[in-house]
Amino acid sequence: MMNRLTIREITDERELRSSARVIRNAFRTVALELNLTRENSPTHPSFMTTGRLRKDRNRGLNFFGLFLGDRQIGFIAVEKADAALYYIERLAVLPANRHQGYGKKLMDFAFEYIRANGGIRVSIGIINEQTVLKDWYKGLDFVETSTREFAHLPFTVCFMERGISV
Repeated sequence: MMNRLTIREITDERELRSSARVIRNAFRTVALELNLTRENSPTHPSFMTTGRLRKDRNRGLNFFGLFLGDRQIGFIAVEKADAALYYIERLAVLPANRHQGYGKKLMDFAFEYIRANGGIRVSIGIINEQTVLKDWYKGLDFVETSTREFAHLPFTVCFMERGISV
């Protein structure tokens, strides 16, 4: 199945709608696990809209979809913060396609994209209470840099970072 796998930039409106659906469905498991709702966490990716993605794209985020054949099963966003630092956001793989190496493939793609664009460091923010996910990122050489509580969020955010080797 991996030979039918492609990662490509999301550029048109149809793919933007598909990406919003993939993000919502992928993050729904987290929302259910942590009791996140539109009321207590309206910006959580499980409530992603095409309009929100469009706004993010307009402010400079680059979107990439993971496709198995013609079907989108994953998503990742990359944002340039400054000349050296990039953010990776909304890594998403549909629940039925998890634990098959697709998330790592998306991350490796993002690392290469960042490297090719002159990035030296990459930063992510995750829900601190998701220890399995935190350990997965540590396995990709991310280190925890800080945690922060936000008044408008019902969880703690963990910030992690790693270098991009040239």
